[in-house]
Amino acid sequence: MTPVANTKETVFSNARIVLEDEIVEGSVLVRDGKIEDIASGSSRLGEDFEGDYLIPGLVELHTDHLEGHYSPRPGLRWNKTAAIQAHDAQIVTSGITTVFDCLRMGADEDGGFEHGEMRDMADAIQKAEKEGRLRAEHLIHLRCEVSADNVLQHFADFENDPYVRLVSLMDHAPGQRQFQTMDQYIFYYQKKRGLTDAEFARFVDRRVSESERNSTPHRVAISKVCAERGITVASHDDATLAHVDEAIENGVRLAEFPTSFDAAKASHENGMSVLMGAPNIVRGKSHSGNIAARDLAERGVLDVLSSDYVPLSLLYAPFLIADEVESISLPKAIAMVTSTPARTVSLNDRGRIATGLRADLVRVFRDEGVPVSRSVWREGRRVA
Repeated sequence: MTPVANTKETVFSNARIVLEDEIVEGSVLVRDGKIEDIASGSSRLGEDFEGDYLIPGLVELHTDHLEGHYSPRPGLRWNKTAAIQAHDAQIVTSGITTVFDCLRMGADEDGGFEHGEMRDMADAIQKAEKEGRLRAEHLIHLRCEVSADNVLQHFADFENDPYVRLVSLMDHAPGQRQFQTMDQYIFYYQKKRGLTDAEFARFVDRRVSESERNSTPHRVAISKVCAERGITVASHDDATLAHVDEAIENGVRLAEFPTSFDAAKASHENGMSVLMGAPNIVRGKSHSGNIAARDLAERGVLDVLSSDYVPLSLLYAPFLIADEVESISLPKAIAMVTSTPARTVSLNDRGRIATGLRADLVRVFRDEGVPVSRSVWREGRRVA
């Protein structure tokens, strides 16, 4: 690996390089933001990794983490730029170089954000990027509550926005998908909100009525727009084979958090990438009592992991899977947070350590337990 004059080059040497199907001990040459060469064997050139892992930058498709910075307490709103920067800092130090920030579409008096609030947030993200405030690349994932009366009004605010690369179709009405049993729904909505039985009954009736009235036409309308604009569509919390059939009709490519093995298996077999939460892997179970992600991994129907609400879990979970699931190697587990999510949303210039691709890279130390991201590069530039 001989450096060439008048170009910006970096050499990472003596690393355990995690490729798509193997781990190679050697060096990587980065030139002008792209991976130029990969060589096996020891080297005295460049930055000595001392045997640390070199993995692709993580690609995060679904995180609600920004919401926690923007609204850290019920009813409280933080400065948007400050919230975005805090979110970005935690994302990057977790090894994530491409993040799809989830913005909620559809709300009523019981929750969500006001009309225009998420459009303002998207504008703030794009302004922060132009001002050089951000270290990861931020794209937009619109989470559309299809049962809400106003979801299409919120969705229309993002017409022709090139940052929107992923849209998910969700329905959180009782008896649907995530909340198939009333025990879960009572905990989430009655106990947490302190509703009386009469208030809760009225709340449930209204949500069921909204879902029956809106869900199907809103799914169809949003999916049609996404097909016209080349936006990847995800279906959220599918529980039954009928849900999967509906997803197929809507052109869904990503099955987010299926709540049953049958739905996950059918989605996988029909060419969708099955996404589950990395916190689910770390905890060993779902926080809402649904199927465990590790069970799907063991049965060969888990394709993508998402940090959901804990950014560092996206780096931790693949190492745990490789440790604990005999059929999954570390390269295959790392692909769940790099190459597979990138391909699912047609970002074919990243997610792998291969010549010609973007030099989005992470140096990881891991002997046992929680891994440490020691350094992070985005397009060859160190950002953490």
